[in-house]
Amino acid sequence: MVVVATYNIHACGGVDRRFDPQRIAEVIRELDADIIGLQEVDAQHRVAGYVDQWAFLAAATGHHYTAGISLRTHRRDFGNALFTRQPVERVRLHDISFSTREPRGAIDAVVVADGHRLRVIATHFGLKRAERRHQAARLSAFLADEPEEAAATLVLADLNEWRTTSRTLNAILRQFHPSPAPKSFPSRRPIFALDRVLAAGDARLAEVAAHRSERARLASDHLPVRGVLTWCEEHVQP
Repeated sequence: MVVVATYNIHACGGVDRRFDPQRIAEVIRELDADIIGLQEVDAQHRVAGYVDQWAFLAAATGHHYTAGISLRTHRRDFGNALFTRQPVERVRLHDISFSTREPRGAIDAVVVADGHRLRVIATHFGLKRAERRHQAARLSAFLADEPEEAAATLVLADLNEWRTTSRTLNAILRQFHPSPAPKSFPSRRPIFALDRVLAAGDARLAEVAAHRSERARLASDHLPVRGVLTWCEEHVQP
């Protein structure tokens, strides 16, 4: 059994307008997850009071981290993160940016979790429909390049899409086992299922739910989504 989660941390800015990385770290600890995909992770250089959120949150929660920086300037780094309790075996970073829209990326890693090799993709799709279509096509393209050593694939993402009629969303979902889509945005009164955990191959997701603690309702404008990954025993690694 492996606990997994996805969480858009909104650069550690809460709905109460407090910048509070420690509070985000406390929410991550509440999740007690083995593997977590984070979106909107930030490091603002030369700004008093800001921290490298990748390093700070990993140290505060006891995770290894992989950074997927999609926006890098002399003042700021911004993007995704993959947090794991075990070191990753290999990492690829994919550019899924579209036209002149905000740069976007995906972390593509292989992790050994509970005796199994698991391919994990952490990403964050864009706000415009055309942008998401492009990013879904890119995701499908590198999903087709399945590492031979991985028995299953896990996607941890803010897909920025909730409409069940969306062809883009359904094209993605067809590649994964069915799993619940809990409402996660906005965090105080969630009405949209933007944040997804998806599994394919020799693993299934159970107990998928938004984490609705009072701290989580304040810490970001998204709630984390958490699930439990279970396995077909014949694929345990020796």
